[in-house]
Amino acid sequence: MTIKEIQEEIVDEFSMFEDWMQRYEYIIELGKTLPLIKEEYKTDVNLIKGCQSKVWLQGEQDDDKVVFTADSDAILTKGIIAILIRAFNNQKAIDIVNADLKFIDDIGLKEHLSATRANGLVSMIKNIKMYALAFDSKNKN
Repeated sequence: MTIKEIQEEIVDEFSMFEDWMQRYEYIIELGKTLPLIKEEYKTDVNLIKGCQSKVWLQGEQDDDKVVFTADSDAILTKGIIAILIRAFNNQKAIDIVNADLKFIDDIGLKEHLSATRANGLVSMIKNIKMYALAFDSKNKN
């Protein structure tokens, strides 16, 4: 599936819920499905700056795709990074770099987070894009 198709699927899933309490519960459930980062990657280098909670993100290149793993010490934040990884995992670096992030607004995520969690969301996206940029520039050399 393309990034756009995955994002549309996420938007469809979120539209099934009546209210934000149900959506928060769903985000927490998604966090439980997150492919966990290896303990060896839970280092300061992989810690996302700007998040209220601790969030570790690791990206690796597998052939022409970028593979992400992550973890967080907060259940809601773990769900948020799980949504982002679902959208961008196993995709080409250039596709991640150029990906539209409208789906985040479409599900209303940013507007239903506290200011510090919204900042954390932006930091998570920035880190995912930075990994993709680094791998894309490496691929061109």
